[in-house]
Amino acid sequence: MNGEHGGSIRCRTLAVAVAMLVASAATVRAQSPSYPPTLPDEAMAVAGGPAASGTELTIPDVSRIIPPATDPKGVSATLQILVLLTVLTLVPSILVMTTSFPRVLIVLALLRQAVGTQQLPPGQVLLALSLFVTALVMAPTWHKIHAEAAEPYFNNEISQEEAFDIALGHMKDFMYRQIEQADNQEDVYLFLEYAEDRKIPLEEQIQVADVPMTVMVPAFMISELKTAFIMGFRIYLPFLVIDMVIATILISMGMMMLPPVLISLPFKILLFVLADGWHLVVESLLYSFA
Repeated sequence: MNGEHGGSIRCRTLAVAVAMLVASAATVRAQSPSYPPTLPDEAMAVAGGPAASGTELTIPDVSRIIPPATDPKGVSATLQILVLLTVLTLVPSILVMTTSFPRVLIVLALLRQAVGTQQLPPGQVLLALSLFVTALVMAPTWHKIHAEAAEPYFNNEISQEEAFDIALGHMKDFMYRQIEQADNQEDVYLFLEYAEDRKIPLEEQIQVADVPMTVMVPAFMISELKTAFIMGFRIYLPFLVIDMVIATILISMGMMMLPPVLISLPFKILLFVLADGWHLVVESLLYSFA
């Protein structure tokens, strides 16, 4: 009985405390002023006028803090930063579209599928090898661009437009050499006919300088895809022969439930290692851009 009596006293005390807290909160709310909040004088001066009534927010007048650019130098610095950031975001696309990177990566990927090692070597290794091979192949072209376009521009010997035209000229020369070496000039005629909306006979000589980049880049990409798949097909043939021989032997022995891949994979790896396959493949890739 004493326990029940003590529990009822504690409950009553807790209820009285809650009621007192609610009453004090209501009193403070009734005594608080009911006027809308205003901005300080500094914020009103920046905003250019009195604060808006209610809960509306005003946008500060930034021109009073940051003066607008009135001379060409102030505008050119901002534009240069904007162009630089834009170019940096487009560097992966430029690398894929205008260099030897697609051919190298596609051939190495087809080689991995031909050997049948699934994810070995990993994709990061193939990408790194493709990047280094691309840097080695493109080094002469990039050296020309640096010597004839970048350095004269930084030394204020030529204008920005002239440096850009020289760099584009060297890139177009490289791309057209690869197209001509693969005998894929019809790709250039295809996009040039569509761009100029006229029929161009094959006997008509095309001046590389007159071909715009919007025509040269897609023609170069199609040519590189065709060349890469031809090289990948030639790499595939010996591994395909090994698969067929192993499958024929297993069928003749009555072992039809055994997957031929389990038997042919060690033989393909052994053949590839004995023939020094990585050296031969990379060598053929390098000399295909000669």
